[in-house]
Amino acid sequence: MNRIFGKLYYSLDKAVKESKLVNSTLFTLGRGIGQVMFQNNALSGIIMLLGIFLNSWQIGLLALAGNGAGILTAYLSGYKQEDIRAGLYGFNGTLVGIAIGVFMQISLVSLLLMIIASAFSTWVTRLFGSQRWLPGFTAPFIITVWLLLGICSFFFPSLLLPTSSSVIECKPDLFRAFSLNIGQVMFQGETIVSGLFFLAAIFINSRLNAFYVVMASLLSVVVSLFWGVEYSMLNMGLMGYNGVLCAIALGDKTWKGAFYSVLSVLISILLQFTGMKFGMVTLTAPFVLSVWCIMGINKLASGKKRLNVLG
Repeated sequence: MNRIFGKLYYSLDKAVKESKLVNSTLFTLGRGIGQVMFQNNALSGIIMLLGIFLNSWQIGLLALAGNGAGILTAYLSGYKQEDIRAGLYGFNGTLVGIAIGVFMQISLVSLLLMIIASAFSTWVTRLFGSQRWLPGFTAPFIITVWLLLGICSFFFPSLLLPTSSSVIECKPDLFRAFSLNIGQVMFQGETIVSGLFFLAAIFINSRLNAFYVVMASLLSVVVSLFWGVEYSMLNMGLMGYNGVLCAIALGDKTWKGAFYSVLSVLISILLQFTGMKFGMVTLTAPFVLSVWCIMGINKLASGKKRLNVLG
């Protein structure tokens, strides 16, 4: 009888531990996707993933694979468990995985490159985390994909998808532009549904962040119209997705935070427009550079205040 109860207890204990492991893994994967848009919330990440799957199930699987590869690399590298569980080593891998589906034909070679690139982005994330000068944000993803595209251009040109020419559009589609400004953060430019799912996912975690997302997307549309940006670029959400990230990163409940977020959105639009005119694959570089610029301005302003106090 004791043996029976002992075996039963062991089986239940094992099942509970396995259940906790599964739940922990799912939460980590969810946060790894949510952190692309600064949401440390597994439910938000899962809703974002659903939005990606509604656009393309292949891209959804690649997002999961890149996320998982980045997280697994962090585990094997012995990085802090707290940071891993928060998804900080998953979001750049998520973007790398999606980028593979956007820029390359899906094959065994491209999938292998995706695993290597996602792992590399994790190590670059760690390098940024080991210094205090600049936060990495999505810089590891940008560096990784730029290197990957450069390598493929020389050694595996057949892997790269041909550049699709943009369709000339004669009028603005304001709602589409608003939604795709949000969806294009994760390359989701084929359906407005993805962007709306992303917005809902952010609202669930933070109404303040959701407010800044709406503000940034609307501001990008207005500025682009005033600037005379081509309607095809406007309607595809290409002028606003960096601004969305800028607003979430800098926006808070203070007037200073609101001002800096608006300024950062405007700078990101300028950088995106310039980069695209030169034929660059900008990715989220305008977002990163814009926020770094604002952080530098803020640091200089704080330094001057200290000097005035000392004087």
